[in-house]
Amino acid sequence: MSTELQGQVAIVTGSGRGFGRAIATGLAAAGAAVVVSSRTQSEIDEVTTSIEGAGGQALGLLADVTNLADVEALRVAAESKFGPVTVAVHNAGVPWPFGPTWVVDPDRWWRAQQVHVLGAMHVISTFVPGMVERHDGRVVVISSAGGTRVAPYLSGYGVAKNTQIRLVEFLGHEGHDAGGVTAFAVHPGDELTGISDLTMNDPDAKQWLPWFVEHLQTKIGEDSSAGFKACADLVCKLATGRYDRLSGQYLTPTDDLDAKPDSVFEIPSLAPPP
Repeated sequence: MSTELQGQVAIVTGSGRGFGRAIATGLAAAGAAVVVSSRTQSEIDEVTTSIEGAGGQALGLLADVTNLADVEALRVAAESKFGPVTVAVHNAGVPWPFGPTWVVDPDRWWRAQQVHVLGAMHVISTFVPGMVERHDGRVVVISSAGGTRVAPYLSGYGVAKNTQIRLVEFLGHEGHDAGGVTAFAVHPGDELTGISDLTMNDPDAKQWLPWFVEHLQTKIGEDSSAGFKACADLVCKLATGRYDRLSGQYLTPTDDLDAKPDSVFEIPSLAPPP
C-alpha cells in the first residue's frame, strides 16, 4: 500500500470488472478510500473484498449511472463513510448498437448516449458542486480512441465517446474559471473487458464488424494485467494533482505527461469577425 493518495476519496462507476476494477484497485492501493460501483452485486462484493484484503478502504454500492438518484446515493454514502469525494471517475459504458445509422434501433442508440454521456453528466452534477465549493477536485472520464475518429457501424459508441471528450474540454475550462477543479478524458487502452465480451457475442457486431470481432478473438488468453495497470497508473497520477495543468485534455496511458504542453484556457469571442 502507498500513501500517495492518502486522504483522497474516490468514486469509480462501472468498477466491477475490467478497467474500472483496475482503476478502483489502483486508487485504493495508492491510499485513497474508494467507492466501488456497478450494476452487479457479485462483482462489487468481489472488488471491495479484494481491496480490503490488501489493506485498502472500500465501499461497494449498486448504481445505474443513468439514474440521477442512484448517483446521488453514491455521494451521500461516500460522504457518510469517508468524507467529501475528491476524485470522480466515470467508467461505466456499453459497446452497442452495431450497424449502419439507418438500421440500428434509435432507442438503443440513445440508450448508449445515456450510459456514456448522461452518466457522465450525472457524475459531474453530483460531485463537482462540492469540488467547486472546496476549490479542489478532479473528474476523470474514461473515453476512447473511438471518440477521435469515425469507425463505421459504431456510431452509438463513437458519438458518445466524442461527446465525452468535448464535455471534458468544457469542464476543464469552467473548472479552471471556478478554481481548483480539473477534468481529464482518458483512453484506457486495448484490453479484453466485459465490453469486449458483449461485442464478440453480439450478432449485429458479427454481421457488421466481423474484422473487429476477429481482432478481439485473437486477444483471448492474452495477459491483460499490464494494460490494466497502465490505465490505473495514469488515473492515479492525475488524482495526485501533479498534472492539473493538463486539465481538459484527452490522454492515453502511453503519453509522457511531463512532456505534454499545458492547457490554454482562452475565451473566444462569440462575435462574428468584422
